[in-house]
Amino acid sequence: MQLRQQRRVQYAHWKEECRKLDSHVGSGTIITAPIITEYGEPIKDPLVLMQAIPSANSDGSDGAKAGKFDERITDQKVIQWKLTLHQIGLDVLRTDRSLVFYEKQENLAKLWDILAVYAWIDIDVGYCQGMSDICSPMIMLLLDEADAFWCFERLMRRLRGNFRCTEQSVGVENQLQSLASITQVLDPKLHQHLETLGGGDYLFAFRMFMVLFRREFSFCDSLYLWEMMWALEYDPDIFSLYEEPESLNEKKEGSKDKVKSIRQFGKYEQENMKNGGKGSQTPLPISVFLVASVLKDKSDKLLQEARGLDDVVKILNDIAGNLDAKKACSGAMKLHKKYLKKAKKP
Repeated sequence: MQLRQQRRVQYAHWKEECRKLDSHVGSGTIITAPIITEYGEPIKDPLVLMQAIPSANSDGSDGAKAGKFDERITDQKVIQWKLTLHQIGLDVLRTDRSLVFYEKQENLAKLWDILAVYAWIDIDVGYCQGMSDICSPMIMLLLDEADAFWCFERLMRRLRGNFRCTEQSVGVENQLQSLASITQVLDPKLHQHLETLGGGDYLFAFRMFMVLFRREFSFCDSLYLWEMMWALEYDPDIFSLYEEPESLNEKKEGSKDKVKSIRQFGKYEQENMKNGGKGSQTPLPISVFLVASVLKDKSDKLLQEARGLDDVVKILNDIAGNLDAKKACSGAMKLHKKYLKKAKKP
């Protein structure tokens, strides 16, 4: 509780910092149109301003708020952050809109606020499309906004590499390459077929990794899947609810003696340890084998019906909301075990 309170205070501090930079943060409204140019100059189009300040005429403070748009911004960090605010708003309006929870404006605003604050504190990654899908369940499950933020922040520590994109590569490229290697070993016929169709880079699986299967499974099943994944991957040397970032490395080095048994690890991690994967190389995340199990499940259909990449995408899109989380995890574990055995053979 003491730690939770400290983190709530920290979140309140960051949110206030953001509110001073843009008065929409914490106001219960969201921005859905650009408010500045890439040079930091205010956009004075009346229609844009009306969209950006939906409550301007109702709270009597339109003059004060509108005045902020007259100042040119020179700080590049602030410019970059402000340029993402309307994109966050557009994504928030598209996130889980079939759920009754998001019929309330205050819940949409809470999601927008959390993503806006995160974009401010994570300078390297900022905000990327797909983060709203990952953050949404936190808002629903945790009543306190600060608690939801920290749950999202912890999850992003595992996933933020997925969102690091440059002109040369996409963040999930390593996972896509691993998926290609696994499929080549476990289902060479399917891999060859996909390569013939021009899908050897496996970019059709991009979305599954980016939003962690939120679109492929129903809302409840995706949360069920997340819990199974994290339990299977659990490593007491690394993951702790109470660790602060700066103490992680120190803890990892000194904690091996405290782990008494392999049984304290998740089942997926146990398989890695049994096969010498721990320490020698970074184990593949279970998400790679989950996608591989989905491909295996649809292997016959892909081989028979896919005549181009559009067909591959359509077949995979058709499974959205119809997958079984427990079956997918079970399939991933079997493929993982099989892959480790085959990979050890010369």
